[in-house]
Amino acid sequence: MSRHPESIPTPPASAPAANDCVILREIPTACGRRFGHATLNAPRSLNALSLQMIDRLAPQLDAWAADPAIVGVLLDGAGEKAFCAGGDVAALHHAIKAAPAGEAPAEVKAFFEREYRLDHRIHTYPKPVLCWGQGIVMGGGIGLMAGASHRVATPTTRMAMPEITIGLYPDVGGSWFLRRMPGRSGLFLALTGVPINAADARFAGLADFIIDDAQRTQLPALLAETRWETPDAAGNTANHARLGALLDRLAESTAVPDSPLRAHYDRIEALIGHDGLAAIAARLAALVDDADPWLANAGKTFAHGAPSSAKLSWELWQRTRHMSLAEVFRTEYHVSVAATAHRDFAEGVRALLIDKDRKPRWQFASLEAVPDEIIADHFEPRYSGPHPLADLGA
Repeated sequence: MSRHPESIPTPPASAPAANDCVILREIPTACGRRFGHATLNAPRSLNALSLQMIDRLAPQLDAWAADPAIVGVLLDGAGEKAFCAGGDVAALHHAIKAAPAGEAPAEVKAFFEREYRLDHRIHTYPKPVLCWGQGIVMGGGIGLMAGASHRVATPTTRMAMPEITIGLYPDVGGSWFLRRMPGRSGLFLALTGVPINAADARFAGLADFIIDDAQRTQLPALLAETRWETPDAAGNTANHARLGALLDRLAESTAVPDSPLRAHYDRIEALIGHDGLAAIAARLAALVDDADPWLANAGKTFAHGAPSSAKLSWELWQRTRHMSLAEVFRTEYHVSVAATAHRDFAEGVRALLIDKDRKPRWQFASLEAVPDEIIADHFEPRYSGPHPLADLGA
């Protein structure tokens, strides 16, 4: 089911209600032009991204892109604890449990199609998108942030792609941006789900600026007092550089934490190596007793994660090496929809978020036990007709 912006009513960008799942407003600026401002507004769930949020945000981004008086967009999250802790997988779990066994329900297909469409839109947005990624930024939150033109991490930022803990894999474009990290560090993050801080995020290419959390309250006023240029038909202006210079100034006084990812880069390269998943798995499992707490945590998460997820992440790493961004999203759509028809995803969400016993009963006890045909089945389409994301481009 393709989604066409012209068929969807544009939500209002003024008079936001406190209970809106996404608060939409506009910031008047000194030159008479405006900055769009969208705030994910579900702080009790750490701004977990729901289909309702996606359907409110996506058409407004399209409207702002088409409006010549809008010079850029600020995207942030309500509260101080999180920008976005990931997709609303609890809602997906309920839809899966209500569907016949082995089938991916329509709600799941709609969620992944629209989420990936939104992520791709941010990656290709013609105007500056400033994403303020404070606190927890995981899974679907990284999907929103990764494509922004100006990505801010803060001293409280904690990022992760922890899908191995819920029987999934790093989606939302992870197959694209993980491969663009230094060396093979992206595969290490995919297999271990280890959290990274602001300095790690900048080293890995997931953040451009590190700015103190307290500066967030000043940001709308700074955007308002700046004189911006009117974008041309393609959205090109000096505004990207102007916004970058503004954020550089804000970052000047921020103390940057140490980066474990950078400090352990050579060790990570040796851990991942080039000798196949079985050998990598043995080295990662041995980390559980490592003297370094960060590496030990990585090893423990890998050891307790779903073997099917590790094998699926490895297969995606092989298949997506030369894919474009649009091709990656189309491939991930196949894999994500299929994952909800297999057992481990629902079981992982149950253990982590529903029953919260943290004792998932994975379908397969080891990597060796995961059949190749199960992994291959994840790449098979579960729709008729054109790909739902065919219109994303080449």
